Formats: sequence, structure tokens, C-alpha cells
Amino acid sequence: MDDFNEADFIIQQREPFNAEPLPSRLIERYLTPQALLYVRSHGVIPHLADDHAIRFGGNGLRDADLTLAQFKAHFAERRIVATMQCAGNRRADLQSAGKTNGDPWEVGAIGNVEWTGVSLAEVLSELGIGDRREGYIACTAADADKVEGETHPYEISISLQRAMTGDVLIAWAIGGEPLSPAHGAPMRLVVPGYAGVRSVKWVTRIELRDEPSAAPIQARDYKLFPPDEDGRDVDWSKGMVIEAMPVNSAICVPRNGEIVGAGPLAVTGYALAYGRRVARVDLSIDGGQQWAQAQFIDQETVPDAWQRWRCDIDVAPGQNEIVVRAVDDAGQSQPERAEDVWNFAGYLSTAWHRITVDVR
Repeated sequence: MDDFNEADFIIQQREPFNAEPLPSRLIERYLTPQALLYVRSHGVIPHLADDHAIRFGGNGLRDADLTLAQFKAHFAERRIVATMQCAGNRRADLQSAGKTNGDPWEVGAIGNVEWTGVSLAEVLSELGIGDRREGYIACTAADADKVEGETHPYEISISLQRAMTGDVLIAWAIGGEPLSPAHGAPMRLVVPGYAGVRSVKWVTRIELRDEPSAAPIQARDYKLFPPDEDGRDVDWSKGMVIEAMPVNSAICVPRNGEIVGAGPLAVTGYALAYGRRVARVDLSIDGGQQWAQAQFIDQETVPDAWQRWRCDIDVAPGQNEIVVRAVDDAGQSQPERAEDVWNFAGYLSTAWHRITVDVR
């Protein structure tokens, strides 16, 4: 792994490689550097040539093979700040309600990133999309994914309407630094506000279609089911495709299980509400009976980016449970209990985040 300091990470899996930064490192900066961005791999990490071309085509779209150099030469460069989050972030918290599939991510399968690239909408317009907005954009990657024990090419789709909103990027840099192989070099898709699975890395093909991708990762994975579905003999057509991400928050410092001193304690973390702004972050040390309002560390943010927060509390000797919840500017908040959002795949873990500290 290039530019990877293992001491800064929690390794979830070696093969395929999946890792998240330590919570204390994650929250150090408003913008997450590439060296501290979580790594989510479904298979072996590809290493593509610098002159690798993305092939465009499909129903009514002009065929074209475009390299990074061509994107830079013929389209306006754009920079956006958007939080990337795995649909399985905070999956470990669901284990209190029941066993789930997937890696037990803590709070670090997320990062607030400045992306550099070109607007996918501008590229599609150049290739003849015209006024069409019905249909889907299917994106194929150079890696492979294993679903239900079978290996398939990685391919997902998003609606053409979403693709044409202007903020979806074909990106080549994080914080001004060229993408590393682990993060999709030389080019990847970035779909702000959507689960990270939709932001395809190592893109090889972008195709206009009338129907969503039928690839297993689209049709039989990353779908949300109710708590009464146990995942055996599941009817995948009845699952909700995970795209837009819900309001969420997490405590990063102190870490769950940490030993701290009695008295004043600074608690910090992140909150986000894609497409909206976080209006309030509340903290409780009595299980949610009483709440203290946190202060935002970052005042100037954008709707698809996180907000870091801090709350100073007093803790007494013994085991102390600290709870956080976020409220967005539409008044929507997080569910109280993990049981309320449990699902067999462990996706969208958005219940109040709870940690316990040992106060001495």
C-alpha cells in the first residue's frame, strides 16, 4: 500500500484490503488527506497505466475513449468538497442487536474530501446526451467483486438524472494529490451524498442504458432490508437500493473503552446530513434523559460535507456512557436504538452513537 502508515489504521481485512483510520486521526482535520482516507476494496487493487482510457458508449451516446490527459485538456476542472462514506460505516454498533454480514467497521469508514475532476454531466453533454434524462449510467471498474461466493466484474449504475446534476465527478485527485491505486488511480467516479459503493474506482467504462445494471453488486448487494429479514433465501428484488445516505453522527475522541480522568472531558466527533446541513448535535451522559448541545468546530461547510463538533462535559469515576445524536435543518434526527435500524447486511448504522469510558 503506497503512502499508507499502518499505525494510523484499524485493519478490518487483509485480502481484500479494508482499513479505516483511527478515530483520533480521522477527526484531526476538516479535509481528510488521502493518507487518512478509509480503504474499501472488493477484490485485488488494480494498478492501471497513467494513459488508461475510460470508454464511453451506450444507447444514443457517442462512442469515445478518453484519457486523463484528454479530460484535463478539453473540460473545465472542478473542485468540490464532499464526504465519502461506506454504507457499512458503524456496522460494529449493530452487533449489540444481532450478528450481521460484512466487516465490523467502527466510525472511520468515512472521510471529508476535496475532490478534483471534471463534471460527468459536461462529458455526457459533449458526447450527445442532449435533453435526455430518463435512463441509467452504468459504470464498470477494473476490479472484481465476490457476491454470494461468486466473483463478478464490479459494475453499478446511477440514474441519468442524478448523473446530470453537475456535481458528479470523474475525479483524479484528492486534496490536489493524484489518486493512489488504493483510491482509484488514475480516475474514479465521485457521487456526492451517495454511499461510497456508487463512487466507482478504477473506471473502465461508462455506458448509457435504459435499465439499471444487472451486475450482482447492483442487483444482489448494497440493498436495505427490514429487521425481520434474516438474509436466508432473500428476494433481492424487494430490497431498497442504497443510494442517498441518511443523517448520522459519531464520537471520535475519546474512543470506546478508553480510560480517562475524572472531571472535565472534551468530546469530539463528526456529524453529517447529505443534501442538508446539520442544525444541532446533542450529547448525553445519562442515556438520553438530559442533553447538552455541542459546538461546531467548522462553521463554513457545504451540504454534502461533514461538520466536526466538540462538547465539554464532566465525568465521574466509574463507567460512563456517552451518547450523541445529530439533527438536520429539516428537524430529522437519528433513531435511538440499534434494534431500530438492524439489518442482516449491517448497512446504514445510524442509531445514536454510544461509547463507554472508564473514568478513574
